[in-house]
Amino acid sequence: MTEKRIFDTIIIGAGPAGLTAAIYAGRATLDTLVIEADQIGGQVTTTSVVWNYPGVEKVDGTVLMNKMQQQATHFGVRLAKDLITDYELKDDLKVLHGSKQSYYARSVILAGGAKPRELDFPGEKQFRGHGIAFCSTCDGELFSGLEVFVIGGGYAAAEEADYLTRYAKHVTVIAREDHFTCAPLTAARALSNPKVTVKFNTEIVRVTGQDYLQTAVFKNNQTGEEFTYQADQQAQTFGIFIYIGTQPASIGLTRILEHDQQGYLKVDQQLQTNLPGVFAAGDIVAKPLRQIVTAAGDGALAATSAEHYVTALKKRLHLPIKRQEKQPTKTVGQASQLADDSATVVHQGAWFPVKMKEQLQQILDRLHKGVILQVWDDGSQKSQELQSFAAEFCQLDQHLQFQVAPAPSRETYLPVLRLLDNQQKDTGICFGGIPTGHELNSLVLAIYNLAGPGQELSPQLIARIKALPPTKIKIGVALTCHFCPDVVAACQHMAALNPNVSAEMLDLQLFPELRKQKHIMSVPATMINDGEVIFGSQTPEQLVAACEEQQ
Repeated sequence: MTEKRIFDTIIIGAGPAGLTAAIYAGRATLDTLVIEADQIGGQVTTTSVVWNYPGVEKVDGTVLMNKMQQQATHFGVRLAKDLITDYELKDDLKVLHGSKQSYYARSVILAGGAKPRELDFPGEKQFRGHGIAFCSTCDGELFSGLEVFVIGGGYAAAEEADYLTRYAKHVTVIAREDHFTCAPLTAARALSNPKVTVKFNTEIVRVTGQDYLQTAVFKNNQTGEEFTYQADQQAQTFGIFIYIGTQPASIGLTRILEHDQQGYLKVDQQLQTNLPGVFAAGDIVAKPLRQIVTAAGDGALAATSAEHYVTALKKRLHLPIKRQEKQPTKTVGQASQLADDSATVVHQGAWFPVKMKEQLQQILDRLHKGVILQVWDDGSQKSQELQSFAAEFCQLDQHLQFQVAPAPSRETYLPVLRLLDNQQKDTGICFGGIPTGHELNSLVLAIYNLAGPGQELSPQLIARIKALPPTKIKIGVALTCHFCPDVVAACQHMAALNPNVSAEMLDLQLFPELRKQKHIMSVPATMINDGEVIFGSQTPEQLVAACEEQQ
């Protein structure tokens, strides 16, 4: 999209508000683009189970968002991954400046949502990734058998405390109020769970430790009395998950748009901001309730308002209004879309159900070169499972070839799946563990980047990647993590472009010694040339910059 294309509407953010707006805008045949800087689905992808979406008893957050994305692309909506850094919104033609390029639109819907709020207590930043976490679905399994504290007293705290009991030895909720501030039915999931204890009128004061969390100090805000939790000698650590609300993604917008003291954008009844043609929806808006259903409602109204605005604008400018129904678009390269059911598949003899094969075929049909999937066999049960997985995967396309090789005695992380080109040359891309769950997306994208058209990157970024000297990247993941595949795919794309770069996915559940060595309690955990761990989601630009700094 390097040409100066003017969209009818551009939506910033691909959470429930942005994707619902995209569905309504696409269905109204508006020429629509959605721009997302991070994870398709937004904060909902960190939610283990959504219990209160109308008409659905319960649903995995990622599955729900993937269905919304598929609906939007069905109506011809395009999606782009970029970070918008500056806005020109006052004129009829809106200009959005991204890190990759600039975008032009007649209307804009701001649906960037909000990110988890931090408490800023002593030790919070120091131990993030080493015991302090914000995403139960990403990091929950890393706390298996440990004591866990959940900080917060709202919807997320109650729901995630209940969810974390499937991993944790016990969960204690620390709530500053004297009651849960969510619906009674939601609160009951925590209050009635025998593995959950709730301490009301309580706040966290500070945490301390060496490599991991070892102590946490709490205070009763009614009596002022403090008490300390000390990790037991056997576990040596514990976990703290923080769910205290969000802060709006309104950086760069508050200087031009009206907002409240917390930075949430003010809108009128049509969800228009103080600038004509600029609308806002979802958690970025100043409003009393922030839930998936209210975000979806905002998205629908914002798109409808944008459609009315664009129609009036075109009449005023004497521009043609007649629109044609858009054809469904394909969004190759968005990891969350490639196999949206993969995280829930349990291996029972066949790794790939029919629906998943159909999804994967859309990508594999675009391959034009051969790729060899080589499994290093060490005789273990996991190695046998990986061979079964790789052999079945290779049956999906004629360009894929399965191969088994003896595992070198020096190899530490087994089982290993390596990708070779059709000349038997190592590409530097490998997987320590079986890339199921969300990591199936990483495998598919790695093959697509090696043997297909490949994901789009700017020429400048490609030049920087090709200039990197020998670089070894390891990415610690959990197969339940929604953020890990984007990081793995970006690192492995670098390896596909530069033979000096290698990128290895490591399933941390299989390699506890690596977790212990690097003190990892959160994913994605990126290690460049065995340096310090970089926690959290990273863009390709950030990863390349980190590699350059390591040299």
